[in-house]
Amino acid sequence: MAGAGGGGCPAGGNDFQWCFSQVKGAIDEDVAEADIISTVEFNYSGDLLATGDKGGRVVIFQREQENKSRPHSRGEYNVYSTFQSHEPEFDYLKSLEIEEKINKIRWLPQQNAAHFLLSTNDKTIKLWKISERDKRAEGYNLKDEDGRLRDPFRITALRVPILKPMDLMVEASPRRIFANAHTYHINSISVNSDHETYLSADDLRINLWHLEITDRSFNIVDIKPANMEELTEVITAAEFHPHQCNVFVYSSSKGTIRLCDMRSSALCDRHSKFFEEPEDPSSRSFFSEIISSISDVKFSHSGRYMMTRDYLSVKVWDLNMESRPVETHQVHEYLRSKLCSLYENDCIFDKFECCWNGSDSAIMTGSYNNFFRMFDRDTRRDVTLEASRESSKPRASLKPRKVCTGGKRKKDEISVDSLDFNKKILHTAWHPADNVIAVAATNNLYIFQDKIN
Repeated sequence: MAGAGGGGCPAGGNDFQWCFSQVKGAIDEDVAEADIISTVEFNYSGDLLATGDKGGRVVIFQREQENKSRPHSRGEYNVYSTFQSHEPEFDYLKSLEIEEKINKIRWLPQQNAAHFLLSTNDKTIKLWKISERDKRAEGYNLKDEDGRLRDPFRITALRVPILKPMDLMVEASPRRIFANAHTYHINSISVNSDHETYLSADDLRINLWHLEITDRSFNIVDIKPANMEELTEVITAAEFHPHQCNVFVYSSSKGTIRLCDMRSSALCDRHSKFFEEPEDPSSRSFFSEIISSISDVKFSHSGRYMMTRDYLSVKVWDLNMESRPVETHQVHEYLRSKLCSLYENDCIFDKFECCWNGSDSAIMTGSYNNFFRMFDRDTRRDVTLEASRESSKPRASLKPRKVCTGGKRKKDEISVDSLDFNKKILHTAWHPADNVIAVAATNNLYIFQDKIN
């Protein structure tokens, strides 16, 4: 399994480069707010890729079968199904608008021919079934072919309906709606390894749901103080352990991670493990608390490690060592001197996500100027790549990018002052088995794959 690569990095025994595969979405300069992608997620096999946007839509792409006549071309992703998952609502009691924006999508492991996924906006989680139909029934007794009911007195013979082939139709139907359980905005959902339950987290509480039961959930974490003026931190992300169904973690705006075991008590207000890196007093500033807030937490596929993303760095923690991370990778350290202007334009509050590759040997996360970063954990190499239509020729290799912080700028470098902070890669996903990555850049979805030399 290859790792971070880029620029011909050796990884997993192969010299490989990332190359452009596809880009989805309109080229327009004026981007409609509703078209901005807000979440990206591969399913367990990697054959389906789902995106959610601010307009409440879910678009699912399916990987085509590899073409035997073109052995070097790997399956491309094409639109499989598009549906409106959430609509804008209004909370009349609080006089608040509830956005339709999809905050998170999580796939359930496939059990039969249909696929299931959970999608959530700020308040309501929905379980969707995506299924195929390529046959239709004809020859009903009580209705005509056009659907009109027949007069029962005119039915003289009993017909056996038959199935006839039809054009393939992909249907998305809501099977469960989980509502009215969160006072604050939902930031995370995570399916348990028992495949029967899942958790949903908002700023102050985490709830445990059963996938079959919509009218009740169990509150497993509640950090709301009796007096809201004493509130010092909020929950920013939560995830179940990939193999141990009783273990989950949640991160906070103070840069800490708590690991909880549901076997210890019904309300997990006492954590089993507490992960925090001591702050260096010499680097403390006005922005220290804001940039230490964790925006994403992800367990490795093995379950041995977890990764956290704060504003400037991504850290890898060993679950057996709470005192400090085993790895710290700087994502865009050159922005430390720009924190004041990033605070003024609110970019300092951007929530970047992070993801592992299939073998946990490499990690990926986003940055500004449509840059995204990859770190190879084995070789300690890292690379900055760009999601851009300029390099969107089929099989075109991605050139590593470098940011110049001062002094004389080299030909290939870009100055830190000319970075575009409106172009940001917040959401990325890595195929669970192959070196295929999906990168959301505003309203465009870029798909890149490795180019074996």
